[in-house]
Amino acid sequence: MRKTRATATIGFMLAILALLPSAALPDPSDSPAADQVRQPTVTPSAESEYQRGVRARLSRDWTSAVAAQRSALALRPAFPEAWNELGFALRNQGRYPESLQAYDEALRLRPNFPEALEYLGEAYVKLGRLDDARRVLDRLRPLDRGRAQELAEVIEKGK
Repeated sequence: MRKTRATATIGFMLAILALLPSAALPDPSDSPAADQVRQPTVTPSAESEYQRGVRARLSRDWTSAVAAQRSALALRPAFPEAWNELGFALRNQGRYPESLQAYDEALRLRPNFPEALEYLGEAYVKLGRLDDARRVLDRLRPLDRGRAQELAEVIEKGK
């Protein structure tokens, strides 16, 4: 019987504690340790959005790549790498006029940008504008022989 009374008493005390208002208990968020756990909301940066777009490109998620690069450019319009990546993603969606505009902007910001030149030339090939692609190839050759060779092969196949 003693054991039953002790169990009942403990149960009664726990029930009373459960009914006490929460103000009677310490608020764990008031402790200094809680401040160390709280993280500020991260605001995306142009670089983080650019990297998100690159990851999307690597997985061939062209829609996400376009969205991420546009977000990066909204944060930093003078970002030639993001313009180039945007052009690449748009080109892979078959959106050639928009792609050309993005490459043009990348090259306006960084005129001797080998990757943008190569991709611009490839876009011209897709559009059947082989003379424009050859002019781009002439600009690319002194900057990056490897990329120039890749573009020359694309032009040759595009004939």
